[in-house]
Amino acid sequence: MRVLGLDVGRRRVGVAVSDPTGIIASPLGVIEVRGIKNTIRRVLDICREQQAERIVVGLPVSLGGELGPQAREVLGFVEALRRESPVPVETWDERLSTVGATRLLRAGGHDSRSMRGRVDAAAAAFMLQGYLDSRRRSAEPEQ
Repeated sequence: MRVLGLDVGRRRVGVAVSDPTGIIASPLGVIEVRGIKNTIRRVLDICREQQAERIVVGLPVSLGGELGPQAREVLGFVEALRRESPVPVETWDERLSTVGATRLLRAGGHDSRSMRGRVDAAAAAFMLQGYLDSRRRSAEPEQ
């Protein structure tokens, strides 16, 4: 099952997609936020183009597990997306996904300037990979 992953921010939405088997996540790009309706329309266009069967949105939970102002904004976006989406929309704890993505990009030789747009897409892929790994682990039979 192909899954679309989103890292929702105030200015940009990082987008990632899984392979058709739902095992590997890859960064796809970013959507510049220009109003919630336009952003949702673009997300759904990408969902259709990629033939995704599910959308997973990273939820920025604090290290203490609380939902702060940014998490509440993301939840508002998720509710609006669910109303329009023909496929299921889930949230997934994205704690530290941007930190992890930034470290991976720096390890790959990118500097701050070249990482600007890539961090959002990489964070979406980092979050989506965590979601995919968790689903695969929970589907494996216990030994």
